[in-house]
Amino acid sequence: MARVRGERGAITAEFAVAMPAVILVLAACLACLQLASSQSRLAVAAAQVARALGRGDTALAAQSVAQVGGATMSHEQNGSFVCVQLRAPAAAHALISAITLEARSCALAGGL
Repeated sequence: MARVRGERGAITAEFAVAMPAVILVLAACLACLQLASSQSRLAVAAAQVARALGRGDTALAAQSVAQVGGATMSHEQNGSFVCVQLRAPAAAHALISAITLEARSCALAGGL
């Protein structure tokens, strides 16, 4: 295979241009996975808090909120249900720091 003189190093230059784009796409994918994981943990914590408040166990509810770093909680009684809303910042990651995650769950008050 004959090599053309003016193309020496062309593959290296193309690789140098494409590599930052690939790294940026991978970083965005990892940030999305981190968001999904954080949202899932927040939803589980909201369900645990709602069940704990439904049973009247405020200590367990506070412990469940504390497991989700930086989460704030609000709750209300709607008839025979206790509804909990948790909000937490997504993460300290620069790409997703402006996003606030939110989860809501309800449980039967006085239930076992």
